[in-house]
Amino acid sequence: MRTGTDYLASLDDGRTIHLDGEVVSNVAEHTAFAPVARTMASLYDTSADPARGMQYESPETGGTANRALGIPRSREELTARRQATTTWARQTHGWVGRSPDHVGSFLAAFAANSHVFDVEGRPFAENVRRYYRRVLEEDLFVSYAIIPPQHSRATTASGWEGDYIQVGVVDETEEGLVVRGSQMLATGAAVADEILVTCIKPLGPDDSDFAVSFVLPVNAPGLKLINRRPYAPSTTGAFDYPLTTRFDEPDSLVVFDDVLVPWDRVFVDRDPAILRAQFFATGAHALGNWQAQTRFAEKLKFIASIARKVSQVNGTDKIPGVQEKLGELAALVTSVESSLLAAEYTAEPDESGMMVPGRRALYGAMGLQAELYPRVIQILRDLVGGGVLQMPASHQDMLSETTRGDVERYITSPDVSSEERIKLFRLAWDVIGSEFAGRHQQYELFYAGAPFVVKGVYTYQNFGYPELLEDLDSFLGSYSLEHDDADLRPAALGATT
Repeated sequence: MRTGTDYLASLDDGRTIHLDGEVVSNVAEHTAFAPVARTMASLYDTSADPARGMQYESPETGGTANRALGIPRSREELTARRQATTTWARQTHGWVGRSPDHVGSFLAAFAANSHVFDVEGRPFAENVRRYYRRVLEEDLFVSYAIIPPQHSRATTASGWEGDYIQVGVVDETEEGLVVRGSQMLATGAAVADEILVTCIKPLGPDDSDFAVSFVLPVNAPGLKLINRRPYAPSTTGAFDYPLTTRFDEPDSLVVFDDVLVPWDRVFVDRDPAILRAQFFATGAHALGNWQAQTRFAEKLKFIASIARKVSQVNGTDKIPGVQEKLGELAALVTSVESSLLAAEYTAEPDESGMMVPGRRALYGAMGLQAELYPRVIQILRDLVGGGVLQMPASHQDMLSETTRGDVERYITSPDVSSEERIKLFRLAWDVIGSEFAGRHQQYELFYAGAPFVVKGVYTYQNFGYPELLEDLDSFLGSYSLEHDDADLRPAALGATT
């Protein structure tokens, strides 16, 4: 099993990471990426410890592997997989959205149903199985870039003016495909080992050049990452920004300057139908988002704990209005957690034998995520009130001889020291008000795609409306004007007026 030390050492591989007009030489040592890299390393140390229960014997490799990356083939294995994912999610309190088990879940489903990638005379299905075995054997951290750049929402890539804005195939050689263009939003890619590059947006026949799926190492020649501005380097330390300084995942635009993709790394080659099927005919979308909802539930529970602690420190937890808000918060968190368990309980094996979480419960939770998260944040905002604005500029005011006395006297609560109160409210600010917090609000709103897609496609199509309508039509057909059953009239039942 890979350790954190192994992982950190692997990041010094010559990858091309652009930030503030410069190329970062070693992400593991750079102030923008080192904090989250250390967090990822701690996850690997956890999974490498047999006592943490994250290891299993993989039938694909015949050796020990990370259970959070495995293919669940029974209800017991599905439960064990969720527990492994929960172990990692609790370690980050849900604030790392793209830990290695996220894309690892997609790859597991790809491999379990590799027949979906079958093309006569092409080894793509075997490529998928071989690559997944490598992910297990090497405990790889794979990120993904599956969304086209926001050039135009009105048309797909074939209708865009310009030379390959979205990544697509510009040439085919004996060695593989040559691709050019860009793709977003590769969260965590700067500190990952490899990137899965594909497109989840539906493409048409005219978009065939862009209908590709492949994997590349982050240090592949011609591949570069252009990162958003990081938040960790500008903080005043872990005491003031406890989340930002640990969990600030980089988001990257991936640029391909005529990059060669070797044939053994190609999963889909210019085929819009298979491109779509890789997500929905393999169970990958369900398994990957089940991992995501497991992570999301832990994040919500962590926020709820902050809200409850704030009410205790402020002495407001006996006020009925505050209890109502805490109760609403509890209901919101429980709805996600319950849907997660319901998806597990209603899971069924697909044709390959992989257990697929129940889509109705899973997509039901996902359909509310874009509304639920802002409401949870708003409740915490209401409970902290102006307390988060009363905090000193930084922890330096708690140490300075000129301000320490005033801070200790005036920023405090009964039976709670100044340091404890400030620590709690600085944490709350990092949840609701910092740049890190703002990024997470936007991130959760669009985690599974645009809300109209999540509700209008995933939730709507998997709810089971046809069965409900069949039952409704049966009831409506049980009575009519022409065949009114006299026995059901009020007078016949002894009713009086």
